Amino acid sequence: MAKTKTAYFCQNCGAQYAKWIGQCTSCKQWNTVVEEVVQKEEKKAWKASSSTLQKAAKPLLVRDIANDKEIRLNTLDQEFNRVLGGGLVPGSLTLLGGEPGIGKSTLLLQIALKLAYKTLYVSGEESQKQIKMRADRIHPNSENCFILTETKTQNIFQQIVALEPDLVVIDSIQTLHSDYIESAAGSISQIRECTAELIKFAKESNTPVILVGHITKDGTIAGPKILEHMVDTVLQFEGDRNYVYRILRSLKNRFGSTAELGIYEMQGSGLREVNNPSEVLISKNDQDLSGTAIAATVEGMRPLLLEIQALVSTAVYGTPQRSATGFNAKRLNMLLAVLEKRAGFKLAAKDVFLNITGGISIDDPATDLAVIAAILSSNSDIAIEKGACFAAEVGLAGEIRPVQRIDQRILEAEKLGFQTIYVSKNNKIGLKKTKIQVKLASKIEQVVVELFG
Repeated sequence: MAKTKTAYFCQNCGAQYAKWIGQCTSCKQWNTVVEEVVQKEEKKAWKASSSTLQKAAKPLLVRDIANDKEIRLNTLDQEFNRVLGGGLVPGSLTLLGGEPGIGKSTLLLQIALKLAYKTLYVSGEESQKQIKMRADRIHPNSENCFILTETKTQNIFQQIVALEPDLVVIDSIQTLHSDYIESAAGSISQIRECTAELIKFAKESNTPVILVGHITKDGTIAGPKILEHMVDTVLQFEGDRNYVYRILRSLKNRFGSTAELGIYEMQGSGLREVNNPSEVLISKNDQDLSGTAIAATVEGMRPLLLEIQALVSTAVYGTPQRSATGFNAKRLNMLLAVLEKRAGFKLAAKDVFLNITGGISIDDPATDLAVIAAILSSNSDIAIEKGACFAAEVGLAGEIRPVQRIDQRILEAEKLGFQTIYVSKNNKIGLKKTKIQVKLASKIEQVVVELFG
């Protein structure tokens, strides 16, 4: 037997130390350094069959490498395919993270049940009966999805060899443990070892693997940071559990763009794909309400129209309140200062509350003009004309600045039936004929006169 070796790992960031210390020098957290056994037996965790073994790689000139289009596995989920860049790549490892109860297991089980390929769904958190109850609610008639409740990687690989699935889903990586590492499941060394074994299996057998990962209280994926470096794709599933909408983002993607976005609606029968999110994010209220403006934004590669609500009231206490939900509070303070200094509106003694409906957070500067329009509408108690939307950034001098991909924003607003869109005068618009009226402005004062006279 080899001599037992131990090391000290930070359970928050995964930093490794030769001896115990009270504070991690990497993430500055106290009492997170724990001793773990890192002894490893000289055995192979995954043995590829003769049919899956590949020849040893040889160096090739760049010009000699074949530029064939990558074959992808269609997941039958348009939103999931969009975020991945067209589907799952054979031999790839995808990590899906998100808050507890947000719908990670539901999303992957839903995909596994719909696929016509042989799929192995491995769960270390739920029993087969629990998964069966959820499967009956989502998609009861599946003939290709196999459920395995196991946490030991050696046993999982035995079932994989016997079944030979086309897709493997692991829920979750924090529950797995390997016999070759003598430490608890969920520890830094176990997560690293189990992921390495799954990567070796995926690359040698050319089988895509999807891992579910837990997240910390800060919203980052739990475990060592090297976990995100080891996998090919990192997806983030987010949203407020008080709302029905969920957003799937790509934080890292070796096979596609990280600018794509997928939107789902949580229902009793599972997650429904939202192909046109603008229609569900804008309220269908026929009444003229002040303090409401529509912003034409772009999230990733997808244009969206969002409803922005503002409420301006006299401050009850000495210090006025500034509150923003789904919008950067510091940027809100900046826009209020611009209105005070450049446009002459006295808002220093008033409370200002801002909300982006639907539970979506946005950081696109093109929403600036819509935010200002909503604030001024609430302050004067005059509703903005129906059919108007906004797509422009506001500078510190009160100027209306141009934004990227204005043509996409205009076409999305036109598709949803808007009659007017306010944009910067300096924007280069490539569209020749549009049914929507494009109003150009260079200063805030011009927009205020147009809206409120």
